[in-house]
Amino acid sequence: MDTEKELVQQGEQPRKDSSRDGDVTDSVPDSELEWTEEEERALRRKIDWNTVPLVTLLYMLCFLDRINIGNARIQGMGEELGLFEGVRFNWVLSIFYIVYLTVEVPSNILLKRYGGRYYLPLLVCGFGLISLATAFVKDFAGLMVLRVFLGIFEGGAFPGLAFFLSCFYKRNELLFRMGIYVSAASIAGAFGGLLAAGLSKIPQWGAPAAPIYTWRNIFFFEGLITIIVGVLAPIWMPMSPSEARFLTPRERRIAAERLNREHKANPNAGVTWNDIRAAVFCIHNYTCALGFFLINITVQGLSVFLPTILRDLGWTDTKAQLYSVPPYVAACLVAIAVAYASDKTHQRGIWLASFAVLATVGFAILRWVETPNVRYMAVYFVTVGAFPGGPGFLSWAMNNSAGPSVRAVTAGYVVTLGTIGGIVATWTYIQADAPRYYTGHTINFAGQLAVFFLAIFGIFYCRRENKLRAAGKRDHRLEGLTQEEQEGLGSRHPSYRYWT
Repeated sequence: MDTEKELVQQGEQPRKDSSRDGDVTDSVPDSELEWTEEEERALRRKIDWNTVPLVTLLYMLCFLDRINIGNARIQGMGEELGLFEGVRFNWVLSIFYIVYLTVEVPSNILLKRYGGRYYLPLLVCGFGLISLATAFVKDFAGLMVLRVFLGIFEGGAFPGLAFFLSCFYKRNELLFRMGIYVSAASIAGAFGGLLAAGLSKIPQWGAPAAPIYTWRNIFFFEGLITIIVGVLAPIWMPMSPSEARFLTPRERRIAAERLNREHKANPNAGVTWNDIRAAVFCIHNYTCALGFFLINITVQGLSVFLPTILRDLGWTDTKAQLYSVPPYVAACLVAIAVAYASDKTHQRGIWLASFAVLATVGFAILRWVETPNVRYMAVYFVTVGAFPGGPGFLSWAMNNSAGPSVRAVTAGYVVTLGTIGGIVATWTYIQADAPRYYTGHTINFAGQLAVFFLAIFGIFYCRRENKLRAAGKRDHRLEGLTQEEQEGLGSRHPSYRYWT
């Protein structure tokens, strides 16, 4: 205090301690900024509470508006719109995914340019509006048109939310948060069954020319809730770590700088052709994309067809809706636990391989066992084994992509290729195979078995590449390059190490 008084008397202002009371001095450049582990933990908790719950809610609504057609199908929609005729229902599902996969990469490039605060809520409002409009559809052709527009808006949501989270977390922090938000798919599956059972009981209401009843209630109210949340989301959603209003000025600098130091890239740089090439020509990305593709065949297929599969066990529509809830709850809890353990152990592949075994066993039971109660137990094995795989493969790809621009393309590209699995999923369970669905269960059995071997391959590939780099056998990539060009190598830099 005496020193400060002397400075004031000499006409100088005392320098404020940047680690105290949230004050910051501009004299210390970000590259020399220092902070304690305790500060970083407190910062991480703040980011957690202000991003993860909101992102989880948005993705839950996204997934709910995507799969509610499966619940509506057995509540009268199938009969009224002729969806049980031939493969009409499968085409309704396929057209969504065909459009969905074409917009993922372009959407993430736009997201990188304009930021998530308004762009992501815009997508949410869009697919909420389409869901609400589905309550008024009159025929099969009208439903197909609406599913096209649903694919346009939902296509950017999943990879966009994944990239948004990656802009706030380090590599060893990402999967746990992604596991929580992707578990929203399980929550939507569980919540969707309960909502469908309740909303379908609301008495008929609305205008005489456009009455709302049973299955139409499902689309109307779920779409309305989604629109309301989408409109309110920008109030809480931050643009970036350096602009997060819930952080102090010092915390914003730390939040941005800790990521800059790990990724060694400018977070504000736009996406270039070099970034696109780095993502598209990365072997590891194809390992993860193929894994995501196989996982999607199971997850997307179950999400839409599970109520029908359970009804064909001989249960009533309402019982099938309600009994679809517990497997999703179990999948949600396990997916979060696996994501947490994977982040703590810095391992991805071994967890993916282990749970693929459980899903494989589940599909073997569904394929070859006839007892209804045992088959229902197998549904738990399948959901618990498969649902952790989606965030696992996607985060594995993003963890091994250096720089936010490359990560943005990687997220969109891996999800785009993986979404093809959603198209396959729509044709795995067809009405002609009811009630045992041998073809669908066999495809998924083989797919989950392939996931196991793919995860093992990914582990050995990443370990081999890390050993080669440690031995100096990738140092030739630095020859003749300037310092800036060397930094632009990203995950191909000899000092970069892959997560296994």
